[in-house]
Amino acid sequence: METQTAKSRVTRVRQEPRRRELEVVSVEAIGRNFRSVTFSGDALEDFVSQSFDDHVKLIFTAADGAEIKRDYTPRRFNAAKRELTIEFALHGDGFASNWAATAEPGQRITIAGPRGSFIVPTDYAWHLFVGDATALPAIARRMEELPADAIAMVIVQIDDPADKRRFKSKSLFNAVWTREAGELLREVESLHVPSGDGYVWCAAEASVATRVREILVDQKGHDKHAIRASAYWKHGASAHHEKLGEA
Repeated sequence: METQTAKSRVTRVRQEPRRRELEVVSVEAIGRNFRSVTFSGDALEDFVSQSFDDHVKLIFTAADGAEIKRDYTPRRFNAAKRELTIEFALHGDGFASNWAATAEPGQRITIAGPRGSFIVPTDYAWHLFVGDATALPAIARRMEELPADAIAMVIVQIDDPADKRRFKSKSLFNAVWTREAGELLREVESLHVPSGDGYVWCAAEASVATRVREILVDQKGHDKHAIRASAYWKHGASAHHEKLGEA
């Protein structure tokens, strides 16, 4: 089922979620604090991911048998090979991060979703992507999807310079790398928002994502129907994921 809001060009597509049992087929280090894990299995036969910020739930089993669920972005999907790639930021002492740090081919895992997609057209006059390390997989995927006539701006916060990467994109773009949240917010505050029909996507820690939206919508007057801000995590909370101020 597809829906479109009256003032937005974005289309929402709902899907029937299902669980899939998959196997790790390869693991690759990306930078110092990221690992790319590729899963495969016949259960991916009808897997669909239509948007760069889709999320699947990875379902782990704790030592006591309890299920632990974490949201991750499908970084890449090869339908012909039935292979799904997910990038993990190795930060803190999270369950999923610790699992990814030691993942090896042959291990099995259950995933579920995506429940749906939030499809943002690529033909906006300009695109702005703001986020921390947890947003990098989604940003990298979107940059690869943008056409040659697209114009994009990227502002990313990473704690370790070794995690800086080159985006593969046909678009005309500029990337700014920052080291801490305050610096990222200052870059957003000093940004000259271009004229024309543009779209903003932001994902970061809850307070940072909230502030980015406030700066762009409340202070700079960007259309509230042309921004998607998400809290991918929150200080002091586990498994936090929240959409902020969606129209």
